[in-house]
Amino acid sequence: MTPADHKMVSDLMETYFEGLHQADSAQLRKVFHPQLAYVCATEGDELYLDLETYMSRVDGREPPVKRGDPREEEILEIAFASDRLARVSARMTMMGRDFHDLLTLVRYGAEWRIIAKVFSYVPRKD
Repeated sequence: MTPADHKMVSDLMETYFEGLHQADSAQLRKVFHPQLAYVCATEGDELYLDLETYMSRVDGREPPVKRGDPREEEILEIAFASDRLARVSARMTMMGRDFHDLLTLVRYGAEWRIIAKVFSYVPRKD
């Protein structure tokens, strides 16, 4: 893929991380596809949501920034399967949990958008 595509996905991830940290559904809507599949794969907490249900959950949570949680995240891998399909593996810590996200991105017009967010978490060890 082109350096421009890599930059677009990196910028998308910055918006994603900041949107989660701020619990800002308006910001997160900029990175999610309208047909988002949200899947929690943590044993005992399996969950399958659509975009609107997930955004209402984000709107109802105390933002990690207000809880005093520092932003801790890392993009582990960005992989392009084609000019219309990409995958991002990322990790982040918030709300007392360590998360590992596997994000599938597709082209949505001229932009990249997250069509599937599949993740698991473990309680944070301090």
